[in-house]
Amino acid sequence: MMQEILQQTTLPEWFGVFFSVFQVLLARKNNSNNYLFGIAGVSLTLYVMITSKLYAEFTLNLYYLVMSIYGWLYWKFGKRKSETVISETTKQEKLITAGIVIGTFSLFWFFLTHFTDSDVPVWDSLVSAFAWAGMWLMARRKIENWILLNLSNIIAIPLLIHKDLYLYAFLTAFLFIVAISGYLEWRKIIYKKENAYT
Repeated sequence: MMQEILQQTTLPEWFGVFFSVFQVLLARKNNSNNYLFGIAGVSLTLYVMITSKLYAEFTLNLYYLVMSIYGWLYWKFGKRKSETVISETTKQEKLITAGIVIGTFSLFWFFLTHFTDSDVPVWDSLVSAFAWAGMWLMARRKIENWILLNLSNIIAIPLLIHKDLYLYAFLTAFLFIVAISGYLEWRKIIYKKENAYT
């Protein structure tokens, strides 16, 4: 079984996963260079997703590419020409996040059911909807990004197994664990910042 999985795994998948692991570990450590590894990993993942007919995930990875460039610039410079600090979402950002989830799910589901040969339109759309919102929050350095990304991860794991993308399923399980750790790490940073002023 394991030998068969390894034989099915392509080089783009191996390297895509390799760069993605470094990206998420650096993000957990609040290192803005995580986006540079993200750009490399996403570029390879685009190829893997299109050949696996995961069209919403392909589009999601195009979005990741754009948001990785935006996120790197925002984390590095923000509006103040200095690194943006980690914070919690505002009420307005929560409404925008909900809008991103509902809007992207609706668009992907409609597109996948009417214009593609996808056999998993609902699940593919859900993974992408939560990930789009989570990535937007990460680019803005909001702690809740980890929660949205993990909602996406928990749905993605069985979806990737269904598509025989075992290495990406393993990566996603790893990302799930790192996201929990990342949330706790970022919570400590916020706590220290809040207590520095008291």
